[in-house]
This record gives sequence, structure tokens and C-alpha cells, in this order.
Amino acid sequence: MSTSIVKPELLAPAGNFEKLQAALIYGADAVYFGGENFSLRAFGDNFTRDEILSAVDFTHARGKKIYAAVNIYARNADFDALADYLKFLDAAGVDAIIVSDLGVIALARQLTDLKIHVSTQANVTNFHAAKTFHELGASRIVLARELTGEEIADIKANCEAELEIFVHGSMCISYSGRCWLSKFLTGRDANRGQCTHSCRWKYQLVEETRDGEFFPVAGDERGSYVMNSKDLCLLPNIAEVIRSGVTSLKIEGRMKSVNYVAGVVKVYRAAIDSFCDNPDKFTVRDEWLDELDKVAHRPYTTGFFAGDGKPTEIYSTSKPKRSANFLGIVRAFDASTMTATVEQRGKFTVGQRAEFLQPCGETFSQTITEMRDVDGEEIFDAPHAQQLVTLPVDKPVEVWSLMRSPT
Repeated sequence: MSTSIVKPELLAPAGNFEKLQAALIYGADAVYFGGENFSLRAFGDNFTRDEILSAVDFTHARGKKIYAAVNIYARNADFDALADYLKFLDAAGVDAIIVSDLGVIALARQLTDLKIHVSTQANVTNFHAAKTFHELGASRIVLARELTGEEIADIKANCEAELEIFVHGSMCISYSGRCWLSKFLTGRDANRGQCTHSCRWKYQLVEETRDGEFFPVAGDERGSYVMNSKDLCLLPNIAEVIRSGVTSLKIEGRMKSVNYVAGVVKVYRAAIDSFCDNPDKFTVRDEWLDELDKVAHRPYTTGFFAGDGKPTEIYSTSKPKRSANFLGIVRAFDASTMTATVEQRGKFTVGQRAEFLQPCGETFSQTITEMRDVDGEEIFDAPHAQQLVTLPVDKPVEVWSLMRSPT
């Protein structure tokens, strides 16, 4: 690896314990999670205290790191419970907390030895702010998503703190997620983890003297999802991202599926390793882009990184698309019989074409020729959620491989 290139951390979302496992097994260097309170994903699975302890053990056993999101904007009434939670996270051994509120930063420094990562919610867009947070005790700054690559490099050159940026996942229409639309329309506060994604709704206009008459907001056939953002994908710019000197590349998606986490992590793991091994001959591979098309996503954008001013909204629909269906997870492989035991996550049948995305090995495809249930009885489909099915495989397959089919 070139001495001028420092390999960045690949940081993946852990919406629950299974997703945490998938992220680490597919190549993430670190994961971030939310507890049952104080993070910005109130409607996610989130982690109980017992699950946090198990997650820390699982992560550290693999020599990886784990960060806790504590990034709400706290109210006065939150601080007694916050103090107890911060002390618990410190005792549990999490490697850092992700915080946006200055009061929470002060409390964490007073009560714990936890490392502090400043959340993107803090809207850090310049090196003066980054240096100030660093002086206040933060070891890492998660920069605002609205920065160009040139601005990121400039902050790096003028600040000693570690820098982290988002490289993939859903984008917010509001400035680094600081949005009041959900609170105004539904009473659910996005800044306290209760966002209803009001920006992705379809809107129409009503003129005050014509009650009941609705007019489309958009003036053409594209539709009226006027605030609906595309999804971020900086894979095409990964060389420039790494050269900027940032410490950590973050994937958004604590609410996304195991299939999403595994597929996206594997792509960025391969891209980071490939670039750092040989920067001068690095190219973005078509198969990486194809893999990112298989997970649920809206049309991709490079966001603000290139500073090219290209639109980041998609007006026609707010629904994500994907080019593959998630069918199941390989839980066991018997080399003597060349059979895999698959935990079902989507309906599949004998005669169906399926592919296996492996944590380390090559992806391969085959036809399902036979299936048996846990009693060894022959079956022709797998309709029940999470039932275990044994089927012959054409090649050895790794445990934790994902079985999928084309849409």
C-alpha cells in the first residue's frame, strides 16, 4: 500500500443484532447502533441493554469497534436518564458515542471516559467549528453531508480531529437532518428520533378560495414528490474520498435490511481494499455497481461531494427499487453432501434460479433442484417465515451467505 494513503475505517449501520453480525462478517471495521432511547431511530429495532453487552462482546471478539448513537437534541427532562445510560455505555465498553448536543457532550465528559464523536446533526461545515469541538473533547467529527470534496480536504488540513463522512445511503432534504417538517405535520420530532419522512410524501396545492380542489405541485409528468431526495453513493468517487484523508467512511441504514447491509458493506470493503492496495491502477468495477443496484435504493447521486450542482431529488416516486429479492441466509453447509441449510426470508420454489452472495467468496448462481424441510421431507416451496430448508448447492457456500433471486 502506498505510504501516502491511509486506509480509512469502513463504518456500517447495526439496526439490530443480526444486522450487526452481518456488517462485521461482510467486512466492516466498525458498527454503530442505537439503544432504546436517545438515538435518532425511535422506530427501529434498537438494542436493549443486554443486547448492547452482547453486541460489544461480539464486536470486540473480532477486533472491531462499536459506537453508540446518542444524538438526540436533549431536553431538560432527559438528563437524569441520560446520565445513567452514558455510565452504562462506558461500563459496557463501547468504543465511542455519537453526540450532537453540547450539553450531552459536557455530561459525557463529566461522568465517563467515553470517546466522543460529533454527529452530522451538529452541522460542522468548516474547520473552525471542527477545531472547537475538538477542543471541547471530541476525538472525531462526522462532517455535514453538504460539503464538497475540496471543503472536506481543507478541513482535514486544518484540524487534528478524526473526520468521518457518509458515503452511502438515504439522504435528508433538510440540512444534515435538522428538520421540523415531521414535527409540524404530525407532532413527531425528527430531532428526537421520530421522523415520519414527511418529505417523501406526495404533495398537492389547495387555493384558499377553492376548498377541496387539489392541484399537482409539479408542472410536468415527473410527479409531485418535490422534496424526495435520491440516495447517496460515493463509490464512483471513492478514490477522491480516500485521498481526502478522512478517517472513517460511513454507510447510512440502521432501518435497512440484512441484505442491504451485507451487500453494501461487501462492495465498499472491496473498493477500499482495491484502491489502497494499488491506487495508481484502481478502477471502479462494474460488478460493484451491479451489486449496489440489487439492494433497495432510490436513484443514486454523489450528493454535494463533486460540487457539480446536479439535482439530488427524484420527483416521480418515493419508493425504492432493487434488482434482486432477498430469499434467505445460509446457516449451515455440509461439504460431504454439498447441501446448504437456508433460513427463509422470502418465498422460493424448486426450479427457481437463485444466487449466493458470500461474505468472502465469489457470488455464484444456480437453479434450485430440490428442497427438504427440517424433518427431511421433500418440499417444493418455502412459504413460512424463517423456516429452515436444506437444498443442494453447486459449489461450497459460506455460512452467512445470502440467497437471492432476480426481481
